[in-house]
Amino acid sequence: MPFIIGLIVVLVLIIISNIHIVPQAYGFVIERLGAYSATWTTGLHFKIPFIDKVAKKVTLMEQVADFAPQPVITKDNVTMQIDTVIFYQITDCKLYTYGVTNPIAAIENLTATTLRNIIGDLELDATLTSRDIINTKMRAILDEATDPWGIKVNRVELKNIMPPKGIQDAMEKQMKAERERRELILKAEGEKNSQILVAEGKKQSMILEAEANKQAAILEAEAIKETKILEAAGEAEAILKIQEANANGIKMLNEAAPSKEIVALKGLEAFVKAANGNATKIIIPSEIQSLAGLATSASELMKKD
Repeated sequence: MPFIIGLIVVLVLIIISNIHIVPQAYGFVIERLGAYSATWTTGLHFKIPFIDKVAKKVTLMEQVADFAPQPVITKDNVTMQIDTVIFYQITDCKLYTYGVTNPIAAIENLTATTLRNIIGDLELDATLTSRDIINTKMRAILDEATDPWGIKVNRVELKNIMPPKGIQDAMEKQMKAERERRELILKAEGEKNSQILVAEGKKQSMILEAEANKQAAILEAEAIKETKILEAAGEAEAILKIQEANANGIKMLNEAAPSKEIVALKGLEAFVKAANGNATKIIIPSEIQSLAGLATSASELMKKD
């Protein structure tokens, strides 16, 4: 009886030990009698005791491999150290298990040789400024080379590019000189723009001053013109009034019907006023001469009486 119980316990333990649960993003490679049998994916599985064996547990998640710096030589014979980072993912558990003995070491060596081939065709300056091109070329080459191993290379990145110390110093001096040159250029540009702005300001000031003088001259000319127009209007009005007064005087004389003698006397009065001027030669009309003689005769007769 105890033997049977012991046998049952052993059988239960054997059954339990051959039940496997494959977690998410994992794959189990199963061998039967030493040969590949199947690849278990996520879920519950049972293997035959003493016949089936879990040969390898493979993770299907994306993985990262950071490789040590590799010495490379550029086209212009500059030796530098470059370390790379590989992002890869296992797509076929069978090929990954049986394709290559040590997949990571194989990828590292393949990465080193590929990097040397690519950098050997580039000069130093191109190497420092062509990271994206190098990454793209390496990813394409590595992805194609690792496909028989059940590995897909998703991305390749150059982590560090380390030129020799002397070249680093020269590059730093060059960068410092370039920064100083840019600073001088920016300073010169600033001074140039400042002078341009000052000149533009003076120009605008002169233009505004000229416009102001022009407007002032126009206003002054208009004022003078208005003044002359007003003076001319005043003179015209005065002349008109004088003419009107003369016309009224003549009208009044005509209405009074003066005799010839009165007209002659008025002429004599006008002659007297004319004689008070600066004229050196005066011509006396005959009518005034007769009137003057008549006036003299009358004066003498009055004295005799």
